[in-house]
Amino acid sequence: MQDKGRLFLCATPIGNLGDISERFLQTIKQVDVVAAEDTSRSRKLLSHIGVCKMLVSYHEHNKDKKGRELIELMMQGKDIALLSDAGHPGISDPGEQLVELAAKEGIKIVPVPGASAVLSALTASGLSSTPFFFGGFLPKTKKRREEKLRMWQYIPATMVLYEAPHRIAKVLGEMLEIWGDRRIAIAREMTKIYEEFFRGNISQALAWLEQKPARGEFTLVIEQEREACAKKERPVALGKLKELIACGKDKKQSLKEVAKEYDIPKRELYNQLLQEDGLGDE
Repeated sequence: MQDKGRLFLCATPIGNLGDISERFLQTIKQVDVVAAEDTSRSRKLLSHIGVCKMLVSYHEHNKDKKGRELIELMMQGKDIALLSDAGHPGISDPGEQLVELAAKEGIKIVPVPGASAVLSALTASGLSSTPFFFGGFLPKTKKRREEKLRMWQYIPATMVLYEAPHRIAKVLGEMLEIWGDRRIAIAREMTKIYEEFFRGNISQALAWLEQKPARGEFTLVIEQEREACAKKERPVALGKLKELIACGKDKKQSLKEVAKEYDIPKRELYNQLLQEDGLGDE
């Protein structure tokens, strides 16, 4: 019986062709077929690296039909490389559906890592990267965007989103209205000559955009809701305090250390301890 082929998830540069890895080159040379979200764009990339391969389209509008065809090729023993327009396939693109189909058929799935707009923007944002939530693109209509923004308002994590240039100002205005004036980092043209980052509050970002032509796709990194963050930290801080006291450490010193570590008022933390354990006064 013929062995099944493999599905290689090959990350492509998000702007700078210097980010092509040696492993990417080796993989593209060895596969039988390259499935691309944008065949024109991928053809230029393959030409740049001097590789000529069978290139087929796989995108949002043909993913159902083409996905079954690609699965059949792999079931026949063909190796396929999947390419996104930019970055890692399967991140906010139809690649995730092909991966799901391949996994169900027992086809080996091999990630070939590389550039990522999500991680590049997040790590350069100046905001906490742990935990983070990736939401992709917000809906196109105002009503559905607002529904999604309200749904995500209290997620206890830094949020990363993509946005198109013609909607960026509207989206930031809606965020300001629903989420308040949170800290935000905005990245555009990452890894390219005109790479640029904005760091500040949402209101300041709106003013910044008025002075800048909105070109290229934006990656937004937004601070989590501060009250949600504080509520999340309180049980953790209380648990840490109780643990220190149980180990025999001085209660006053433990209270001081934990309150400072978690940026919680000492009196508030002490009151929580009293309410939960019924301890006496200091």
